[in-house]
Amino acid sequence: MPGFNITLGFTILYLSLIVLIPLSAIFLKTFSLSWHELIQATTSPRVMASYRLSFGASLVAAAANAVFGSIVAWTLVRYKFPGRKLIDALVDLPFSLPTAVAGIALTTLYAPNGWIGGGLEKMGIKVAFTPLGVVVALTFIGLPFVVRTVQPVLEEFEAEYEEVAASLGANRLQTLIHVIFPAIAPSLVTGFALAFARASGEYGSVIFIAGNMPMVSEITPLLIVTRLEQFDYAGATAIAMVMLLISFIMLLTINLLQARSRRRGERLRARA
Repeated sequence: MPGFNITLGFTILYLSLIVLIPLSAIFLKTFSLSWHELIQATTSPRVMASYRLSFGASLVAAAANAVFGSIVAWTLVRYKFPGRKLIDALVDLPFSLPTAVAGIALTTLYAPNGWIGGGLEKMGIKVAFTPLGVVVALTFIGLPFVVRTVQPVLEEFEAEYEEVAASLGANRLQTLIHVIFPAIAPSLVTGFALAFARASGEYGSVIFIAGNMPMVSEITPLLIVTRLEQFDYAGATAIAMVMLLISFIMLLTINLLQARSRRRGERLRARA
């Protein structure tokens, strides 16, 4: 590889072309609005409702994936059973499946006349064309991020730590809380952050199952597309800027918590 100066220059150039310049264009276009127009474009009731749905559903989906994705990763690592490799391959399906296809498939399953939605409808639970459908779609596309970040850590985690905890009198719950969880916590937080980031900007798999009703099940990315179709480019970039800032703040907070959790895990391992 070339020296530091060349690689650093290439890195800055590449990041500028791919990340910094497009993001700068969003801010430049947004600031063409007056302060009053900016506030009106980003805080109208319809826009605020889309923020609540997009970020709220993303948090719920990422939290659900943190729990159930960890269980899936644990099962794939610790147990040998027929079909294990097939299930392991299916985890990556949301990565390779086109998001529009995923949205159509989920809508077909969870619609009132679908295989799953029909049974839930009899119990008074409606999934498709509601905010719950948005959560289902975001959970589907975010699962691989948690599984694939936790799984390698569990594979490297020595079973001897659990045996030592058991020999010292710890039960399974105590071993889980005080031995296993601190070891996987940094990777779990990473998977949660990746799942949240992926879900907050998701579009293709959501628009089919959401119903896209303003003030009810309309996500922010769809609202941005609607503004673009209306040739309101400044209004679209204003909403995108707010979404970008909120996502950045939340991801920064998650990264700080991750770093803190990693330091705590290192201290616990040092004591062990």
